[in-house]
Amino acid sequence: MLIKTTPRWAIPERDATPEAIFRQRRALLKSAGAAAAVAMVPGAAHANIFDRLLGKDTPTPDNEVDPSADLYPAPRNEAYQVLRPMTDENLATTYNNFYEFGSHKRIFDAAQALDIRPWTVEIAGLVGKPQVIDIDDLLRSVQLEERVYRLRCVEAWSMVVPWTGFPLSEIVRRAEPQSGARFLKMETFYNPEVAPGQRASWQPWPYVEALTLEEATNPLAFLATGAYGKPLEEQMGAPLRLAVPWKYGFKSGKSLVRFTFTDTMPTTFWMEVGPEEYGFWANVNPEVPHRRWSQATERPLGNDDSDRIPTLLYNGYADEVAGLYAAMDGQRIFY
Repeated sequence: MLIKTTPRWAIPERDATPEAIFRQRRALLKSAGAAAAVAMVPGAAHANIFDRLLGKDTPTPDNEVDPSADLYPAPRNEAYQVLRPMTDENLATTYNNFYEFGSHKRIFDAAQALDIRPWTVEIAGLVGKPQVIDIDDLLRSVQLEERVYRLRCVEAWSMVVPWTGFPLSEIVRRAEPQSGARFLKMETFYNPEVAPGQRASWQPWPYVEALTLEEATNPLAFLATGAYGKPLEEQMGAPLRLAVPWKYGFKSGKSLVRFTFTDTMPTTFWMEVGPEEYGFWANVNPEVPHRRWSQATERPLGNDDSDRIPTLLYNGYADEVAGLYAAMDGQRIFY
């Protein structure tokens, strides 16, 4: 007899919000929230905010139909669900960290300047098969799926997002790492002409993040190429971003262009910018406060600050990943 074991954080299909109701709620949020959102934005930016909230596309340099659009929506993998409401798409796509385009949360307009075609991904370092892959060739050579994941920002706000993509282990498989490879370093694009944040000379561009190979091959480690049943938008890290849901969100590098396998622990962007506050591991732990604020609770995007919820160890994925760190007692595995 085949016995299906359901993860403790899964939600039964019968409890999912029907699509029609979800879309109706989005429409209500658009109409009710447009004026309030625009009131917070000065001057000529009003028109772009209104267009965004009303579902109109802001003109972009790459406003042609995405060549991968026919791959979405992908089938949902029901093994990856969350016992929390999905974050409204309009909130998730207009409240973003993307330091290449600025340090504020409303960078979605500026991020449209990023031209995501053509785009290539390089696999390099201690590998048997170094290669450069066109993003569309990559997308059509993998089996895309949708996974609903928590996302917990180190700033103590959170989201629940339906990502589309494929396991990071697929990149590891293609690379055929050499025996000495222990870490996977990931780099984002570098183009200061379109990304004003990269003109800050005191910051170590391009953005670098990294995982151990054990973390990279954990089933939860995911490369996202879409969200909400569509190709990723630029501000969310198009065309390829990392999603590691048990870590703080800054570990999920956006708009990736290079995967380098190495035998040495890389120095990541935030380790260099703020070594006293950010370490290599960045695993979520509500009992380990940031140097400037508590991590015991979080604000789901869309909630008032007074309506916070408890933060969970490893962001709710302890059963799946705690074993990765079992032999590391005494090391700084949470920051």
